[in-house]
Amino acid sequence: MIGIYLCDDEEDIRYQIQTALEWKIFSEDYDMKVVCSSSAARELLDAVEDGARGIYFLDVELKDEEWDGFLLGRELRRRDPHGILVYITSYGDLAWRTFQYHLEAFDYIVKDPEQIGVSAARCLEEIYCRLLSERKDPTEMFTLRTRETVRHIPLQDILFFETASTPHHVLLHTTKSRIDFLGSLSELEEQLGNRFIRIHRAYLVAADKIDVVDLKQNKLWAGGRECLISRAGKLKLHKKTKESQ
Repeated sequence: MIGIYLCDDEEDIRYQIQTALEWKIFSEDYDMKVVCSSSAARELLDAVEDGARGIYFLDVELKDEEWDGFLLGRELRRRDPHGILVYITSYGDLAWRTFQYHLEAFDYIVKDPEQIGVSAARCLEEIYCRLLSERKDPTEMFTLRTRETVRHIPLQDILFFETASTPHHVLLHTTKSRIDFLGSLSELEEQLGNRFIRIHRAYLVAADKIDVVDLKQNKLWAGGRECLISRAGKLKLHKKTKESQ
């Protein structure tokens, strides 16, 4: 069973979210439970089970002398690296703040009293779908979020990742699409392992999608798309070639 933890110092908002989550769990028979619903960050931290993956709904603007939502999220990420963070906020776009704190937020729920319960329930449904996909084959799908949509892209369809012109954004290239999302190539390189090669500070390429390499021109082609190669990238390609021999 996956534990759900809710921290918001507005009692009415917290009640609406908790009620919506518990009804969603009951009606859909999710293997989940609201373990803690509190206005205090310390109480939530004390309730978190060590070593267990959790789902955390956190108010950004906590009225707490010690914690705000981002500091709380950072501590939770330290304790639960694979936990799912959802932020509750009065503001529209806080993605840049989560990046500043090196956090990966699954969603942002705006404090609209008429919609917050619906938003929380919909968010939980998306989380449940993500968890199901991970259980089916956690190594073969890449999950990303673009605006209001969670997408699952088969790894076998990905040609390469490229640094986008927008700060802190990445472009994912497949044979049929190009998807812009919040992220960094360094984090992706660590996450995806040796199936992808960092050939340049701006390119992370699927090793099995490389068609042609031109070391004189410092370029390669993956799925017919041109990518640049740096000096460090050449060394990584050479090492990968030796390993495959």
